Amino acid sequence: MRRFINADIVSGIIEFVKTITERSMMQFRKFGSTGWDVSALGFGAMRLPILEGDSGKIDEPLATAMIRRAIDAGVNYIDTAWGYHREQSERFLGRVLKDGYRDRVRLATKLPSWLVDTSADFDHFLEAQLERLDVDHLDVYLLHSMNAHHWEKYQKLDVFSWAEKKMAEGLFHHLGFSFHDTYDVFENIVRGYDNWAMAQIQYNYIDIDYQAGMKGLKLAADRGMAVVAMEPLRGGQIAVNPPPLPVAEIWAQSERDWSPVAWALNWLWDQPEVSLVLSGMSAMEHVEENLLLAADAAVGKLTDEDHALVSQARETYVLLKPIPCTQCEYCLPCPSGVDIPRVFAIYNDAVAFDAWDSGYRAYNLFTKPEVRADNCIECGECEAVCPQNIEIIEWLATAHRKLTIPEG
Repeated sequence: MRRFINADIVSGIIEFVKTITERSMMQFRKFGSTGWDVSALGFGAMRLPILEGDSGKIDEPLATAMIRRAIDAGVNYIDTAWGYHREQSERFLGRVLKDGYRDRVRLATKLPSWLVDTSADFDHFLEAQLERLDVDHLDVYLLHSMNAHHWEKYQKLDVFSWAEKKMAEGLFHHLGFSFHDTYDVFENIVRGYDNWAMAQIQYNYIDIDYQAGMKGLKLAADRGMAVVAMEPLRGGQIAVNPPPLPVAEIWAQSERDWSPVAWALNWLWDQPEVSLVLSGMSAMEHVEENLLLAADAAVGKLTDEDHALVSQARETYVLLKPIPCTQCEYCLPCPSGVDIPRVFAIYNDAVAFDAWDSGYRAYNLFTKPEVRADNCIECGECEAVCPQNIEIIEWLATAHRKLTIPEG
C-alpha cells in the first residue's frame, strides 16, 4: 500500500537538510562569555553596493541577494549603525531580514555617540533604531566610536544604569562598544564597566599597535569579552591584487596560493582571541570569496614561516610610507593647532596604498579645518623636538597640497 507523506513535512525536511549543509560551509567560534556560537565571518552593512555613486542609495536587489546569500551559507552576525549609508542601512536591513532571516542572525547596531547630549537621547535613538530595523529587540547594542570624550560623557550620563534596565526589559541582550582612540583609553573603558559583552576594534596585520591593537585584543579577551575585528582589510587597502611590488614579492616566497585577502583574513582567524571578523562587502564576488575563506578558517593555521612573511609585509608597507613619522606626538601640541601626526598618517596611507580617494575623504571630510596642515605658521617648534628629525614644515606643505581635493 502506497503511503503519502504530508507535503509540509517533506518541505520541512528539505529545508532542515539544506540548513545543515549550508552551516557546514561555515566555521563558528565562541562569542566571548555570551554562550553564543557565531560565524567566523560577520557581515558589516556599511559598504553595501550603491547606485549613482550616492551612498544613500543602496542597490537593494543586489545588496539583498548578497546578505541573504551570506546568511544561507552560515553567516549569523550582522552589524549596522545609525549613520551608515546616510541613515539608510538600518531601514534597508529591516526589509532584508524578513522571511525568517531575522531569526537566523545576531543583529547589532550602535548608539550614535556624537549625537547624544542628554540621557533622554538614549531612549530616543534606541526606539528609533528598533523601528527602523522593524524588530522588537537587538542582540547587541554598541556605544559607537568610543573615545576619551564619549567615554567621559557616557559616565556622566550613567549610560550603564539605563542599559541594564533596557536589557532587563529585553530590548537588547548585550552591551558592547566600538572603539577609535589610544590603547590607554581602551583600557580605561574595558576596566570601567564589568558587564561589557564585546568590543569592536580596528584590527588587521598592519594595525597591530594602532588604537587598541593586539594588546587591547588580548586584554578584552582575557576579561571574557568577545572581540570583533573590523577593518580587516583596512578599508580595502590591503586587499589590492596585485599588491605593491615589494609586498607581492614577499607573498611570492610562500608555497601558499593565497590572495592578499586570504593572507589578511587567515592571519586574523589564526588568533583565538578574535571572535569574529567583520567584513563590509560591496559586491557579490566579495561575499563568495569571503565565504570560501571562512569555511576553512582555523586557529593555528599559520606556520612560523607564514607569520614571518606577514611581519615582512607589515614592515614593507611601513617602508612604503614616505614620512618616517612614528606617531610619538613629541610635536604636539602645535602652537597653531595642526594635528601633525594625523596629517602625516593620512598622507602616508594615501601614498603607500595608492589610496588617494580615501586620503581625500579623510583629510577634507573627516579632519577639522582648524587642525589641517595649512594652519602651519612655520614656527619650527615641532622640528626642534622631533626625534626622527623630520622636515615637518616641508612635509606639511606637501601633504596639504596633495590631499586637498582639486577644485572642479
